[in-house]
Amino acid sequence: MEDKLKQLWLTAQAEIAAASPADGETLRTKYLGRKSELNQLLGDIPKLPSAERAAVGELGNHIKAELTRRLEELVSRQAKPADDLFDPTIPGLTQRLGRLHPLTQTTDQLIELFQGLGFSVAEGPEVETEDYNFNLLNIPANHPARDAWDTFWIKPDKGAKERALLRTHTSPVQIRYMQDHRPPIRIIAPGRTFRYEAENATHSAVFYQLEGLLIDRGITVAHLKAVIDLMVKGLLGEGVKSRLRPSFFPFTEPSFEVDVWFKGHWLELMGCGMVHPTVLANGGIDANEFSGFAFGLGLDRIAMLKYGIDDIRLFLSGKLDFLEEF
Repeated sequence: MEDKLKQLWLTAQAEIAAASPADGETLRTKYLGRKSELNQLLGDIPKLPSAERAAVGELGNHIKAELTRRLEELVSRQAKPADDLFDPTIPGLTQRLGRLHPLTQTTDQLIELFQGLGFSVAEGPEVETEDYNFNLLNIPANHPARDAWDTFWIKPDKGAKERALLRTHTSPVQIRYMQDHRPPIRIIAPGRTFRYEAENATHSAVFYQLEGLLIDRGITVAHLKAVIDLMVKGLLGEGVKSRLRPSFFPFTEPSFEVDVWFKGHWLELMGCGMVHPTVLANGGIDANEFSGFAFGLGLDRIAMLKYGIDDIRLFLSGKLDFLEEF
């Protein structure tokens, strides 16, 4: 409705400016009459959501007052110079400014943080092959870990050599990058991922992850812990502590969950570990010469912690009243 009011205002201004005093009454009926478009729009304001009602009502009343004043001026004036018709003191109509989505803000903050540590940004396809999403990451077809990734499989074309899917994590970017680059490697890979699961306040079928990978000579868990600490403090504040808790992932050994002490509680934040020798070999890297670590975190979870959001579904809801809070 706000856009309709603004368009009506622009049209009326142009028509009044080009009109003669004799046209005043006709224009008054058109723009201020009982059946005018403006009155119809004003009458629909009570139907708007409460969050929009005040702003739209203020805009509508402003336009109505300005139209009344300009039409009275049109009727009363005779042949005035064109310069007299312009009033520079009248406030203009402000345009609603766009803003970055909270997930974009969180991603940008992480990119800036890791670029400061010498990491580059890498990308990969959202439609992946079974090899890159699972097999080359040490998750073969019979591996029980596949049960944790409820997958959107894509119906194969005739003659396709392997199955395609919507990637369930950003880890395939690791293998693709390793196959095309030699160590030292320092990358992060933010992107959208997909899992076939029921949606609720904490789970979504479409979500965002950020993968990290560092490979070089002599890399140890100590390097991993140092980077994790820097990331947690950069995102959530200098006073936030982190810890590594032993876990299991097929593509890292040893593997860890990262917990953070946040607002009086330990919260599970992400997974990480030392890159499994098999994964290094699948990427064309000699595990006897190089070692590395990898981590993956949910950008949605980070944004929910940072901004106090209690429902992950809000990120993809398209609700302007939610997005305008950021």
